[in-house]
Amino acid sequence: MSQEQTKQSPSVDYFQLIKDGLWHNNPGLVQLLGLCPLLAVTNNVVNGIGLGIATLVTLVISNASISFSRNWVRKEIRIPFYVLVIASNVTVIDLLMNAWVPQLHSVLGIFIPLIVTNCAIIGRAEAYASRNTLLPAIVDGIMMGIGFTLVLITLSAMRELIGSGTLFANAEVMFGESAKNLTIHVFEDYKGFLLAILPPGAFLGMGFLIAFKNIIDKQLEKKKRSSLNTIPVMVENSL
Repeated sequence: MSQEQTKQSPSVDYFQLIKDGLWHNNPGLVQLLGLCPLLAVTNNVVNGIGLGIATLVTLVISNASISFSRNWVRKEIRIPFYVLVIASNVTVIDLLMNAWVPQLHSVLGIFIPLIVTNCAIIGRAEAYASRNTLLPAIVDGIMMGIGFTLVLITLSAMRELIGSGTLFANAEVMFGESAKNLTIHVFEDYKGFLLAILPPGAFLGMGFLIAFKNIIDKQLEKKKRSSLNTIPVMVENSL
């Protein structure tokens, strides 16, 4: 076993993992990975939730599997091994969704099997899971999955609200017939805005989300610099 394979970081900052997954290194907003399914299925909140949960579960199980076996996999075959692990997990998830939520499975269609090629999952396997112990890898998978799911849900809500004037339409495909009453009609007698639910609307919505995040980051950075600049002044005045 090589020194590189056994090397582990002495301590893990779990709070930093949470911040990275949800904000600073979000797969959808910062790394811009997994954009194909993200843009394709987000015309409805229920679709976003379904694909987000499937991606989250895949991330967690794949990260855990790859971290657990990292010391036994040769460096030369690591990428094929990652793909095999991820493909196995996605196949199980695909079959389970087909059995338990067949309508949602039919709506999401090819984008469930395509989770195998989601660069966010392979990227976390290579960049984090293969280099860290089991618990940090699981936490990383959970937070990256939640971050990606939140982007899916937010973009879906924007597009559904602007495009149809509703939220949680067709909830029954995921939660059963009893969920038909979950549909929220935000705008009554709203004729809809077709662009929002078409592919161009997905690109525009994603652009607005990224711009909004960048604005917040700049404001936070400006506030941080301002607070740092006031500290020397306060010290100098006290002297």
